[in-house]
Amino acid sequence: MNSNNFDNKKIQIIERLANRLESLRIADYLELLEKPRKLIWVNFVAGVARGLGFAIGTTIIFAIIVEMLRRIILINIPVISDYLIQIIRFIETQK
Repeated sequence: MNSNNFDNKKIQIIERLANRLESLRIADYLELLEKPRKLIWVNFVAGVARGLGFAIGTTIIFAIIVEMLRRIILINIPVISDYLIQIIRFIETQK
């Protein structure tokens, strides 16, 4: 009976290990490693998506900053306005 109880504990430990490995999706990862073309494609698409997201996000943030600077110029604070006008002219010449 003692041996049977020991076997049941082993089975429970193995089942928990199997469940944990399933939750980690190790099989999917191993499948990707066995198919290099699929791995390259997945990484390529992920890289393009990250790059596109970065470019769009950066463009939006810089557009907001430039618009805020233009509005500050309209308020016409003497020292700040002159400095900001030079910055905006520099940005527009770089387009």
